[in-house]
Amino acid sequence: MTSEKIRPATAADVPAVKAVTDAAYTPYIERIGLVPLPMTADHAANVAAGKVFVTGDPVDGLVVVEEFADHLFLDSIAVRPDAHGKGVGRRLLHFVDAHARALGLTEVRLCTHAMMWENQKIYPRYGYELVERRMDGPYDRIHYRKRLG
Repeated sequence: MTSEKIRPATAADVPAVKAVTDAAYTPYIERIGLVPLPMTADHAANVAAGKVFVTGDPVDGLVVVEEFADHLFLDSIAVRPDAHGKGVGRRLLHFVDAHARALGLTEVRLCTHAMMWENQKIYPRYGYELVERRMDGPYDRIHYRKRLG
């Protein structure tokens, strides 16, 4: 069973952040024909900047978020494949909402690759609405937002 606590990642978590991110996104490489951007992120810099929050001991899930003046951007969510179906992703998405509210923000935004069709089923179930689909360099992205009440 995973730990319910979601906490800021520390420098000691960087290897786990990379491992969980790689495990979560590697299956998409063949499908989209590109390495997903979360796999190329500077995990140490994101952790040092306070953008990464983790759960589990050992880490089985994480989110990378970035605060903007008018919204919180959910840059990445990753769950270790052997933790799928245990509510880790759901808890992380709820955490993102609570974190945005704590920062005084009323909207969360995210994007996903159009070929990651599983996400197009998941995000609307959590209150995200489709904003647009557009190419960002070689990435065909679907952008979502969630207005927090």
